[in-house]
Amino acid sequence: MDSNSIQMAPEKHIALIAHDSRKDDLVAWVMFNKQTLGVHELYATLSTGRLVMKETGLSVTCFKSGPLGGDQQIGAKIVEGKLDFLVFFWDPLTPQPHDPDVKALLRIAVLYNIPTASNRATADFIISSHLMQETYNRVILLE
Repeated sequence: MDSNSIQMAPEKHIALIAHDSRKDDLVAWVMFNKQTLGVHELYATLSTGRLVMKETGLSVTCFKSGPLGGDQQIGAKIVEGKLDFLVFFWDPLTPQPHDPDVKALLRIAVLYNIPTASNRATADFIISSHLMQETYNRVILLE
């Protein structure tokens, strides 16, 4: 196996995604963590990003909506080493028309060893970690 690492700076690059039924929960989480998130760079799929900006006033770089390729754009940024943390509040009970894209994004997040939160409790644990404010070498193990 080829081993390398990507250095994550103290200012993290955080991707925010939420399926429609989970957008309110994600916005509430962002509001609760607004001060902490404000020192990091935020990215999101289009409708999630617009909602977060409108409700919180935080700056968010937006990609296309998930069904139109936004999930794939975020996956590409992970592969390029340009995203450090994925917060993806997905709905496990509702079929999604772009489910293959969602699975591909989650596979990339695991392969590139980025912290990934799929629910509020996990997001709370990750964002409250002291590692969020420090440099961190994320080890990538790929064949």
